[in-house]
Amino acid sequence: MMPEMSTFSHKKEKLRVAAYCRVSTKHTEQLESLEIQKSYFETVIRENPNWSLVKIYSDVGSALRTKNRPGYRQMILDGKKGLFDLVSVKSLSRFGRNTVETLAQIREWKQMNIGVYAEMESIDTRKVNDSALSIFLAMAQEESCSKSENIKFGIRARMRSGKAILNHTQFLGYTKGSDGVLVVVPEEAEIVRKIFDLYLQGYGVRKIKRHLEKHGIKTATGKDIWSTSTIDRMLSNEKYIGNALMQKIYTPDFLTGKQEKNDGTFSMFFVENAHEAIVDKEIFEKVQERKKAHSKKLEIFVLRRMVRWRLEKIVFTLVRV
Repeated sequence: MMPEMSTFSHKKEKLRVAAYCRVSTKHTEQLESLEIQKSYFETVIRENPNWSLVKIYSDVGSALRTKNRPGYRQMILDGKKGLFDLVSVKSLSRFGRNTVETLAQIREWKQMNIGVYAEMESIDTRKVNDSALSIFLAMAQEESCSKSENIKFGIRARMRSGKAILNHTQFLGYTKGSDGVLVVVPEEAEIVRKIFDLYLQGYGVRKIKRHLEKHGIKTATGKDIWSTSTIDRMLSNEKYIGNALMQKIYTPDFLTGKQEKNDGTFSMFFVENAHEAIVDKEIFEKVQERKKAHSKKLEIFVLRRMVRWRLEKIVFTLVRV
């Protein structure tokens, strides 16, 4: 008599899939693009019978520095916890631009059987070797570098034509209008004028700091504690009289994103009456004169202290002899 056959139902487990979306800026059209990306990936993953949607991670910012990408960092942490099997991205450049760092992350995930699928390149990192992947990533990095240089060229061309390019992130006294020109924020402008007024009354930056904190006046970022260096820079910022000196700083390497002071590497461009002023020019000039005088006094004081220290050292040496 034949033994009774047992029947087994082999149900294939669905692949746990996440998606990563990113745009570079907070401009309205970019934020709309981000929402479209999220909706697209959610639809694609849900409609695939072999996939199960885990989470859609997203960021607004550069792909160069992961510290500015909280969504990316959370995705890495969740990957280490084994919460997904595959991450779908629009392209490798959306995932990361630094070839070395991106390759290292993908290798780490491959050891955990986690893959990255880039739609535009039609690449599944689980199915390509490191050599091929390095080539694709290098191409993505080169493309990003080319885009970066094109953007810089466009910005410098606008500067040469006299159109102000203003980096006003967390800039006390102003916000940006729809046309990109700085617009005065009245309540913040009063704080700026107060700082200039206090300085001309004889307050130093430390005393101004104490005054602002004592009266509960918050910084541009909403903090209760002021920085003396921030106050000092405000007192010398030509934008407060409506002018704009552009390209004071530049970024030598788009991969590091580190900015350096422009000491003549590139031309600087000065635009008068670029936007509405907050501080009168006469007041601004008086502040600059006082700052110069204070700087000269400080220089003399330091020089005298150095001379005195050296004389004391010579006398001490002679006494010992």
